[in-house]
Amino acid sequence: MAFLPYKKEMIEERNWEYVDFVLVSGDAYIDHPSFGAAIIGRVLEDSGFRVAVLSQPKVSSASSFKEFGRPRLGFLVTAGNIDSMVAHYTVNKRYRSDDAYTPGNKSGRRPDRAVTVYCKKIREIYGDIAVVIGGIEASLRRLAHYDYWSDRIRPSVLEESGADLLVYGMGERSMREIAFRLNDGEWIGSLNDIAGTCCRSEEMFLPKETVILPSYSEVCHDKRAFAEMTKQILSNADAVTAAPLAQKGKEKWILQNKPSRPLNQKELDAVYDLPYTYRYPGEYDKLGGVKGLSEVRFSITHNRGCFGGCNFCSIGVHQGRCVVGRSHESVLREAKKMVRDPAFKGYIHDVGGATANFRGPACKKQEKKGACSHKKCLFPEVCPSIHADHKDYISLLRKLRELEGVKKVFIRSGIRYDYVLADPKSDFLNELVRHHVSGQLRIAPEHVSANVLRCMGKPSIKKYERFSDAFYKATKKAGKDQYILPYLISSHPGSTLKDAVELALWLKKKKIHPEQVQDFYPTPMTASTCMYYSGYDPYSMEKVYVPKNREEKRQQRALLQWYKPENEAAVRKGLERAGRRDLMSGKNSLLPHYRGATDPRRKPHR
Repeated sequence: MAFLPYKKEMIEERNWEYVDFVLVSGDAYIDHPSFGAAIIGRVLEDSGFRVAVLSQPKVSSASSFKEFGRPRLGFLVTAGNIDSMVAHYTVNKRYRSDDAYTPGNKSGRRPDRAVTVYCKKIREIYGDIAVVIGGIEASLRRLAHYDYWSDRIRPSVLEESGADLLVYGMGERSMREIAFRLNDGEWIGSLNDIAGTCCRSEEMFLPKETVILPSYSEVCHDKRAFAEMTKQILSNADAVTAAPLAQKGKEKWILQNKPSRPLNQKELDAVYDLPYTYRYPGEYDKLGGVKGLSEVRFSITHNRGCFGGCNFCSIGVHQGRCVVGRSHESVLREAKKMVRDPAFKGYIHDVGGATANFRGPACKKQEKKGACSHKKCLFPEVCPSIHADHKDYISLLRKLRELEGVKKVFIRSGIRYDYVLADPKSDFLNELVRHHVSGQLRIAPEHVSANVLRCMGKPSIKKYERFSDAFYKATKKAGKDQYILPYLISSHPGSTLKDAVELALWLKKKKIHPEQVQDFYPTPMTASTCMYYSGYDPYSMEKVYVPKNREEKRQQRALLQWYKPENEAAVRKGLERAGRRDLMSGKNSLLPHYRGATDPRRKPHR
């Protein structure tokens, strides 16, 4: 297996006189199916096109973009596996010193707002050549969106970048159609009807069924209009039920065509059967390697899509809510390749995806009629139509465990515990405990306050407690020493200091002392980000309290780690502001120095 050409000499070695597409990425080149650029490159190669990869080009130099000359059909541009602003900045807007997708783990090899910067450089050099943008940065900025880093509404990245076409969501099907139509001689400006794409349009050419969104100007000046826009976007994210959307931008209309139809199992298998090397180029080794590969090198993605519906998560908007699982044969083929890797030590680190324990559509209706646009599958309660059954996933895991050369198969992706509880059988939990936990199981209750959980789109904490009790009961029965590591979010929209105190008391009662707490990070196009910016819940259009004051956010975070001595001052102030001076002393004290405070070295509640 060979890499796609990533330098000029490789084009010459293949005796190519030209390339069809130059794929520009803000990530280092990693030829692994966990990376969107690798998938699109391989899909186009499989379709007969000549693709070269230009990774992390220097925007200060025109020569960097001339590595492969002028491509015959156009440039494809992505910021990489994550938004470039998330890659560069912490939630406190401090510049990160590391970048897992850059050789040597060093930050600074990609520009801020990489899609826009790359496209403008391409335009500067090549003029009106076809430019198509995609990946997570383009996908979630496809229409007017709140940008946390500049603290303002920005127009569609299609307008800001000057690109011709934007592919949103999982782009294999859309990109194939674009490539073949360009190859047939169609002008890029005429490709305005492809599912899973956004394009510029005149009002008179909008499809009849198009839903008109509040304009860019309106959402810049009216926060309620922004929330209404968000509701329409989230309600039209399913390939079966969605209508085309259109928004008047700064100059022209931006038309979002209906989402692309998800790949079926056979098509998804074919994507994963393409000849990836599962490596990065050897030149990166002398620079320190690429950490991003080590995180996924011995992990397997067995599904795509998520019907979990968490409001702070963009996966449902990007991958879609209809889950497609790869066939057992496809997953086993990948595992056998892994076993043959000299660096493989016998441990498959993960068999997961957006949510590990989803293997197919939430219910039979989804297969033909798509996901419901007016309600969620698991919130506020598990829908009665849900078919919760882990039988197929259990069977897959057993087959992987039985492979020669495999010592252990772990699950490290998130598990939706309310879906586990909805399964009338307990087989999965028992299998999980006995075979697939590496000491700690990461679970994401996120909070305990009913109001905050409602804003998050997460189930009641009672369900987490039921799962936790069942997990420890099964663990004890299996004779294991394993623990649940809960993920928590502080300062999410809806969370007051009183809610943070409620969570702190719950953590103390359960003897849970989280070492890491994630502050809410507003990223484009999620319902939670809409709440953060507008103060409205886009689903109910009710007002939502939003903690934005830096001092209050610091106090909420400190309360979740109340046991740390360095947090005492912030905890004290937070308790005062919450009217809970009673928690500064006595057996329920949340001040770490107080004699009655729980010893933080105690093991978690079992």
